[in-house]
Amino acid sequence: MTAAPIPAADLTVDGTGLLCVSLLLRLRKRIDGAPAGTVVYVITTDPAAPLDLPAWCHMTGHHYLGPVPDAAGGRAIYALRLAADAQPTRPDAPWHPAGPTEH
Repeated sequence: MTAAPIPAADLTVDGTGLLCVSLLLRLRKRIDGAPAGTVVYVITTDPAAPLDLPAWCHMTGHHYLGPVPDAAGGRAIYALRLAADAQPTRPDAPWHPAGPTEH
């Protein structure tokens, strides 16, 4: 059985040089208002991203698609697909669920 290919990005978030907290802040801001089904590529140099991004997707309900091969080489790129029923997070702390007035 082979894995399905990862679809092309609808949106790319460049988090080069950012660590987890800043990366998630940038990611949350960029996907705000994007429709469900949007495929997002996250470019990152954070060594924790292979753990943090799947965990964040699990927490929010977005779908982690996995690493994306980089044709240019040398960059870590990960893909996720936005979910219609994703749980909102706080604008200032995207690792925490949003309260009833923080959407």
